[in-house]
Order: sequence, then structure tokens, then C-alpha cells
Amino acid sequence: MAAAHGCSVATKARLAGLWPALIALAVSSLYTGWRLAQAEWDPLSLAEFPDQAAESSGNPGGYDGQFAYFIALDPTPEAVAAAVDVPSYRYQRILYPLLARFLALADPARIPWSLLAVNVIAHFLGTWAVAESLIGYGVWPGYALGYGLWIGLVVGIGTDLTEPSAYALAAAGWLACQKDRNLVGPALLGLGLFAKETIVIFWAAAFAADVINAAPRRRIFAMALGGLGFGLWQMWLWLTFGAPGIGSGGALATPFEWIPFMGLWRIGIVSVPVLLVFLLIFGPSIVLPTIWGILASVRSAWSGRREPEVWGLLLNAAVIPFLPFSTFREPLGIVRVAAGLVLATLLFAGRYNLRRPLNYSLFWSGLLVILLNG
Repeated sequence: MAAAHGCSVATKARLAGLWPALIALAVSSLYTGWRLAQAEWDPLSLAEFPDQAAESSGNPGGYDGQFAYFIALDPTPEAVAAAVDVPSYRYQRILYPLLARFLALADPARIPWSLLAVNVIAHFLGTWAVAESLIGYGVWPGYALGYGLWIGLVVGIGTDLTEPSAYALAAAGWLACQKDRNLVGPALLGLGLFAKETIVIFWAAAFAADVINAAPRRRIFAMALGGLGFGLWQMWLWLTFGAPGIGSGGALATPFEWIPFMGLWRIGIVSVPVLLVFLLIFGPSIVLPTIWGILASVRSAWSGRREPEVWGLLLNAAVIPFLPFSTFREPLGIVRVAAGLVLATLLFAGRYNLRRPLNYSLFWSGLLVILLNG
């Protein structure tokens, strides 16, 4: 009887982190299915290629998913340079298209489906990893829905973007480090660097905390190897394409700003009503959490806290105010970048059992209504 009770408890423990991931899977599948139905179930439509009118006007058109598709179709540098807008910037996110190409066995007809499959699986596992991390902190795993239903990740599944895979690796790596998997954790974070360059923020936070807190040497060494690999990757991109991958964006991108939130205020120069709409939507969901994140992490560091969650929140929040105008002016652009802030906020609030930000995080899912206009 005692053994049966023990099995029941163990089963409940396993399911505790699973149900938020299943909800995230259901919502992202509904969104993707809706988009596929609109396109007569053609998976290639998810990549959003430019139409002829956009191309003839000189506007690159389309959306970023097309570049992941082109790389998956033919990952040779020569082919990529001819197919994408800014080769080094796009090619640095090599992991997602390579995984899709591998899953499709390099079959062009299967690649559109494999791009979707990789992101669906990744987002499920990423949400599960966040839920498990929260359980490890002694917090209700349902708060992982703040991550699993974040618009910047859900839209990435339905448009073949790199964010779902990249942040899933960051979340899984964080969980592995939390459980003292001193090789697996750094390896996952290191892989995340090759999915999207913004994961360098989580890698840097984890590496800094390991050094400050005198983590085991093999863990510090493994973490350093990931950073070294990413640095060598950027050098290779520079030698191959004439520029490193890290930058403010692809075609039509503007530089990073020096004045906090100037990229947002520039919208008012173009249209004051649009700026007011952006402030109404993204003020409570991104701007205020950014300011809170900076203040909360600085206060924690000042009080002597040296855990990686402190540095993760500080670095992710500190980036947001200086994002370029080209990111702020595009609603889906800013919510994609803010996925890092969402993940860092949940990890920080979970680590220190901050109920108010955890409760507020559940309201982030309300931004999904934006997708209904897509």
C-alpha cells in the first residue's frame, strides 16, 4: 500500500510540470492550425515570403521565417548569401534550420513541415522546463503559462521563427544547471547561442554567477567552451560574409539607441496616435516590467544576492530600453525580443517567491488577441 502511494505521489510530481506544457502545446497548435487552414494547409505559407509587389518596390517584404527556410533548404554559405538579406545576421541562427533539415532528411518537400515540428516540440519542452524550474523553487508550475502563452513565442511557431527553439534551449539549460547537471546545462545554453544570438544574455548570466559563486571547475570550463564556440562562430561569419552576425537586425534595421526607450518615442514622430496605441498595449506588458526588472535586479544585487536569476533579469531588462526603432515599430518584433525578459522574470520571481509579478505574468497571455489580426 505504501509503495502504491509512493508511485502515486511520483506520478503527480511528474505531471505537475507537464500540464502547463500541454496547454501551451494546445494553444500554439490552434494558432498554427488556423494559419494553415487560411492557406489551404500549405506549410510553406508559414514562412511568409514576399509578394511580387513588395519585391519590385525594393522592400524585402515577407517575414523572418523565410530565411530559416532558405537556410534549411541549402545551408551552404554561397546559397545563403544569394537568398537572404543580411547573410551573417541570418546565418548565425544556424541551429534551427539545420535541425529541420536533419529531421526532413534534406527533402525539400518535407522541410516546411519539419520547421514547424521542431518549433512545436521545442516550445512544449521549453514550457515544461520552465514549469520544472518553478517546481524546484517551490512555486506553482502554472506560472509557466506566462512563458508558454507569451505571444512572441507562440507567433514564432506559426511563422517558422527561431525564438521557440532558442528559448527552449535556454530554459532547459537553466533547469539542468539548477539540478547541478554541470555538463548538460552549459551544453544546452551553448547550443542556444547558435539558435539565436540573444541567448548570450542567459549564457552570460549563468557564467557570471558560476564564476562569482565558485561553481565546480568543470561546469565553469563547460560554460566557457560554449562562449568560446560562439565567439569563434562570429569570427567565421565575419571571414565568410564580411561582417559578424550580431547586429540590430536585417534589412531596413536601424541602430541601437543611446537614450532609453528612444526607439519607442520615435514612433511618435511618425504618428502620435500609433505611439499612444503602442503605449497602451506595450506599456503595461513590456515597458513597466522592464523598469521593474532593472530596479528589482539591481536592488537584489546590492543586497548581496549573487544567484544567476539576478544577472539574468538585469541583463535582459537592461537591453530593452536601447532596442532600435526598427524593433519597437514592429509589434511582433518587440514581443519576440521581450521573450527573454519574460523568461528571466519568471525565473527571478520564482527563485525569490515573488507572488505579485508571478500573478501578473498570467495576464501576458492577453496579448495573444493581437494574433487575431494576422
